[in-house]
Amino acid sequence: MTDELNQPLGVGGEEPRRAPGRGRGALLAVAGTLGAVAVAAALVAPRIGGDGQPFAVARIETIEPPKIVEAPPVEPVAPAPPPTEAERNAAAIAEMERFSGVKVTRGGGGDAPGALVIKIEESGPELAPAPDKRLVEKTSDGLLPRIGADGAKPMDVYARPADLSARLPAGAPRIALVVGGVGLNARLSDRAIDELPAAVTLALAPYGAAVEATAARARARGHEILLHAPMEPYDFPVENPGPHTLRAGSDALGDLHWLMSRFTGYVGVVNFLGARFTAEAGALRPVLADIAARGLLYIDDGASPRSLAPSLASGLGLASARADAAIDARAKPQEIDAQLTQLEALARRNGQAIAVAEALPGVIARLSHFARDLERRGIALVPVSALAGRVDVSEARAGRAK
Repeated sequence: MTDELNQPLGVGGEEPRRAPGRGRGALLAVAGTLGAVAVAAALVAPRIGGDGQPFAVARIETIEPPKIVEAPPVEPVAPAPPPTEAERNAAAIAEMERFSGVKVTRGGGGDAPGALVIKIEESGPELAPAPDKRLVEKTSDGLLPRIGADGAKPMDVYARPADLSARLPAGAPRIALVVGGVGLNARLSDRAIDELPAAVTLALAPYGAAVEATAARARARGHEILLHAPMEPYDFPVENPGPHTLRAGSDALGDLHWLMSRFTGYVGVVNFLGARFTAEAGALRPVLADIAARGLLYIDDGASPRSLAPSLASGLGLASARADAAIDARAKPQEIDAQLTQLEALARRNGQAIAVAEALPGVIARLSHFARDLERRGIALVPVSALAGRVDVSEARAGRAK
């Protein structure tokens, strides 16, 4: 008899009998080729073997792996083209309308329009047509200005009236802005004409390819215009203002008449450079006398402290004015603003002020902003003809100016 209490567990004793070829459980084996064999086991009701031990029978079936069907190749789709500027603008406008709650009904039921450039026409006095037949004489150079038989003068007929707002107090300070060099560059000329208020006076260079058309367009927009006449500087010809420059010791009147014939409708003349020419009385006096005899005014740009124009003008019966400031075209925007602030202070102190500038992008932008805000600050923007002192010839001889 086996001592099961004293014999170590699993050592000695009889091995339990098992049915031949049978175990206590059936092992389910799964083997596959190419990684895909499925095994399904279905158990049947348990049976009793010859040795009295229960056993079960399992059926093993091999299942074919599913066939892999490759998807057809996808044709590449070209990316949609980016929206045009007009489409972006239209979408933005439609979005603004949706958020604002404002329903816009368009003719024909169209969508939001693309970008539109809208020019707001300024209300104000219309300028007299030019040329006025009374105020021109035909010469070999072209049409020259003159005083009409009825006494009408170009500086009066072609001038823009000083249209002062009723919102300004009586005796409000006045500022005149003269922007020169218009006509040399078509793009900049258009900017000056369209962006600057109509009360700004424009000085046209005589060399533009379409200077007559530029003059007409400027006047149609309400701008009074001047002839920007080139005059001899001290370093001529190193610095050469251009053909027919008025020079000391030359036929200045002949050159003046050629310059005057380039276009019509101007109220007067303003110098371009000319430090040497304006400092020599013998050269300057006959030119100023001719300007006065033709019913024009003269503006000195104030750049040369030696200019004799202010002192000679009163003795010649010439309506004239001298600029108080020149806006530096090379200055930064904030520096230009500072110069304009000084101009405003000068106008408040003296009752009026004149500034000259060049038609360059930065200058045009700052002048436009400054000029359009003057009325709100109690200052009138006027054309330069409104600030040119008038002198009668009879009184000029007595040295009395109006």
